[in-house]
Order: sequence, then structure tokens, then C-alpha cells
Amino acid sequence: MIDTHDLSSGQTPVSDEAWVDVLRAVDKTYAELVSYQSELEVRNAELDEMRGFMASVFASVSDVLIVVDRDGLIEQAAGSFQMLLGLDPASVRGRPLANLTSDAALHEAVQKVVQNRKSVRFEAELPTSAGPTPIDLSITPRIGERGKSLGAVLIGRPVGELRQAYSELAESHRALQEAQAHLVRNEKLASLGRLLAGVAHELNNPISFIYANTHALEKYVARFVTYFEQVQAGASRAELIELRKELRLDRELANMRTAIDGARDGSERVRDIVEDLRRLSADGTGEFANFDLVETTRVATHWVVRGMKTPAPIVTNAPLTLMANGRVGHVQQVIMNLVQNALDAVEGTEDPHIQITLGQDGDHVFVQVSDNGPGIGPDIAGSIFDPFFTTKPVGKGTGLGLSISHKIAEEHGGQLQLCPSERGACFRLSLKRGGE
Repeated sequence: MIDTHDLSSGQTPVSDEAWVDVLRAVDKTYAELVSYQSELEVRNAELDEMRGFMASVFASVSDVLIVVDRDGLIEQAAGSFQMLLGLDPASVRGRPLANLTSDAALHEAVQKVVQNRKSVRFEAELPTSAGPTPIDLSITPRIGERGKSLGAVLIGRPVGELRQAYSELAESHRALQEAQAHLVRNEKLASLGRLLAGVAHELNNPISFIYANTHALEKYVARFVTYFEQVQAGASRAELIELRKELRLDRELANMRTAIDGARDGSERVRDIVEDLRRLSADGTGEFANFDLVETTRVATHWVVRGMKTPAPIVTNAPLTLMANGRVGHVQQVIMNLVQNALDAVEGTEDPHIQITLGQDGDHVFVQVSDNGPGIGPDIAGSIFDPFFTTKPVGKGTGLGLSISHKIAEEHGGQLQLCPSERGACFRLSLKRGGE
């Protein structure tokens, strides 16, 4: 249908379809405006929520937190201002940062951060209710979306609090070290308790030998006293010769030398035992030093074996000397634990066998202890170094031996690990190689 209204004016008539298109465009535009309005309201709500969230964060921050623009004017400040500086955060907005402190170096540090876009640490004095207080500040550049430097963010807290926190941390570290040393001593005492019978037997043999020789020496001395009394009384040569034969002084003189040599050997054996015990009981808290790993292994193995009623045969493959670096007392404790575990593992095993191998691998030396016991299954292999984990019966193991040994190896710059083994278990302790 064609609209014929005002045809005389020469205007082009408008069809109904055109009006329909116009109305559709208006409806679409209106719908888009409504959609934009709804989205804008959602965005505004999110923005208000974010502003409220940021305001609550700034209000609850206990550390010093200041946001400045490129010119050093404060844009935002945390609520800690009220507590630390006695200032309302709102009252400092728009003020130069330099007004808060007379430290001109702080303003220069902020400008360098803004220009160089690199974070720095700075200690400044800020006026607090207790007077000028040193504040440890971290100054970080604030970068915009286009990579332009917009200013800086300063975060810090009073140095006194940091020093107190550091002191508490140092105290906790010291307590942890004492607890670790206490655990090491307890584990060592448990090991030494198992060795008391062996120590008593080891000392009893040479002491009994010395005791028997002293009785023989008393008898020999009595005969020589009898002879010299006759010499002093003026007996004739013939009488002295006869008395010498009667007392058998020539044989007793040889026996006396043998008794003296035996007593000396026994005394030296006691001395060696005491020296081994002294080294074994050393707490190992001294400085790192070079020591012979072969001799250390010999001493540790010796005392573990002496503490066993029926020890399994142990074969040792080692060079004459092998120098390591560390605390010999702690290393002895680790080796004793490994040997003791191996002996416990083969207890009740047919044809038990333990092998100890020492050698060098690059800059490290190692002690490897293997046995032909039941071994360690893959289901528990990942837990054997965990504290208080043990496969031994109740009352026979503390579950701390391997855990402490593993820690000691790490402190020595080495490693304690479970080695692959076709039969039984195999542990390898590696340590830094020592100088000759």
C-alpha cells in the first residue's frame, strides 16, 4: 500500500516495510541500551565491592603500607597509620611523602624506584607516638597497563619487631638443634646399652690376665728376695749357687719377663678399649675434621659385634686408609646403626652373611652395608627414613635410628640411601672426601 498523502509536495512516499524496519532498529537499540545498563550496574556493583574490599584490606593491614604517585604524593595509606604514626589515613592523602619524615634519602629512594622500575630495601625513620622509629621498608614500583610507571608502593614494619621476630626464630632454631642433639644422644645411649655385655667381656679378659700375672710376679719376687737376703747375709759362693738352683731363679727370671710382657700387653689392650670407647661416646658436636673412615668403621663394627651373643660373620672389603671429612662421633653412630640393623635383619636366617664395603666415588667416600636377610619391600621402602617408623618388634627399635642417620648424612653434605639389592637390604652412606 502506498501512502498518497501530500503527493503534491513532491516528497517520496514511505512504505510500511520501511517503518517496520525503523521500529525494529529502535527496539534493538533500546534492548542493547537496557543490556548495557544492566551490565554497567553489575560492573559498578563489582567495583563498589572491590573498593570496599580494598578499603577493608588497607584498614586491617598491620604493617606500614603507603601508595604514592610519580611525584611522591600519597594516594593511599593503610589503617596502621592510626596505630603506628597516630595519623588518620584519610588526612595524609594528597600530602607529600616527605612531610611524614625529614629523611630526604627516602624521597630520593622512591624517585629512583619510579625511574628505574626496580625494587629496593630502605630503612627510614618515621615519627611515631614513641618518637622517631626506624622502619624497614620495601619500595616497589607500581606499573600501569601500558607499562608506564605510575608511582611506588612502600611496605614495612618497625625494625624492633623484625629483630624480635628474628630473635624468636633464632631461639626456635636453637631449641630445634638441642632437640636433635638430644635425640642423637638418646639413640646413642640405646646403642651403648646393647653393648654393655660386650664391653664387660672385652675388659674382663685383659684385666684377668693382668691380675693373674701380678700374682705370678709376687711369687717370683718372693724367691728373689730370699736369694738376695742370703747374699746380704754373706753366704758363700757355693751356697748361693745351690740356693739359686733350689729356687730355680734362672727359670723364674724368664717367667718374670714373660709375665711383665703379658701385663704390658693386657694394659695396652685395656688402653685401646678405653680409647675406642672414648671415641665411640664422643657427642660429635665439634668442628668438622678429617678422619680415617676405615678405622672409624672398624671401631663401630667391633663394638656392635661384641654386644651380640651370636653375631653373624661380617666380611669387610676396604683399602688400608680412606680419609673422610666430618664429625667422627656422628659418623660412628650412623655406621653402628647400619651394622646393628643388618645383624638384626639376619637373625634367624639360614647361613647369615653381612658384607661391608668401603671405597671412593669422585669427591665422596662411602660405606656400604649389605645383608642377606628378608630385605625391604617396595611398599615400605619410601618410609624407612621417616621418624618412628620401624619394622622391629615393640621394645626392640625406637624408629629413630635411620631417620637420625639420614639427617646426619645430609648435615655432612653426603647422603644415606637404600641401594638396589637382589637379596636382603643394602644401605650406602656417602661423605665428603677428606684431605690426606
